[in-house]
Amino acid sequence: MTTIAFVGVGNMGGPMARNLLKAGESVCAFDLSDKVLKPVIDAGATTAPSVREAVGGADVVISMLPAGAHVRAIYLGDGVLAAAKKGALLIDCSTIDIDSARAVHDAAANAGLDFLDAPVSGGVGGAEAATLAFMCGGTDAAFRRAKPILEKMGKRVVHAGVAGAGQAAKICNNMLLAISMIGTCEAFVLGEKLGLKSQTLFEIMSAASGQCWSLTTYCPVPGPVPTAPSNRDYTGGFATALMLKDLKLSQGAASNVGVSTPLGAEAAQLYALFTAKGHGGVDFSGIVKMLRGEL
Repeated sequence: MTTIAFVGVGNMGGPMARNLLKAGESVCAFDLSDKVLKPVIDAGATTAPSVREAVGGADVVISMLPAGAHVRAIYLGDGVLAAAKKGALLIDCSTIDIDSARAVHDAAANAGLDFLDAPVSGGVGGAEAATLAFMCGGTDAAFRRAKPILEKMGKRVVHAGVAGAGQAAKICNNMLLAISMIGTCEAFVLGEKLGLKSQTLFEIMSAASGQCWSLTTYCPVPGPVPTAPSNRDYTGGFATALMLKDLKLSQGAASNVGVSTPLGAEAAQLYALFTAKGHGGVDFSGIVKMLRGEL
């Protein structure tokens, strides 16, 4: 049994921690919210009054936090790196800016600790079902140590490269996802105006060259894919505010390396507008309503 400290057990971290418990691991959870801690404690986790106390005896530390500033605050200074025991493995599953990930990598290396940036894809559903995909950045040694742990929470664990490579892969993937979702929504909106039934258009496109994940797995119109958030009035799934966060990260990274991403930039603007209209908590496929002119 591995002793794991899990920092941040909200919408994603909570089910991830519970899957570790189901796999027979010992989990000490830390979060500022008692509300999100309760389901993890009920599932068998212990808790601690501070990050330092949570990680002090852990073989592995896993974090799932909102942004780079939170990751820096938790790990640096008097945080995780100062409290972690010798030989501990550190894994950050947050989606953050590449510079913050690399800063923690450097600090961990200076402390003699293995660190991996390992953002995830698959959303809350994937976290619940333990089917997440992990995109990992770090040394070969850190990846080898982390893979058996990550496989208890997901079904695909990929070593993307050196420090920060996991974050780079995640923001590239989500930029493409945002673009393809907007394109899929536009196709349905146009089809509707041209008199096509959504089911008919789905059956055609899903077997033709327009086929993509946004269409066949996460269809933005109700009916064709019963498990998609569109059938729940766009609740659950991947919130628009989170997609916008990832798009901003992609555009910041593109600017830093001098790469033009015009479709990524346009997607960021459209999701920013959708969020500004008060729909940040809606699943990102719900942007189809704005493109229809309903919002």
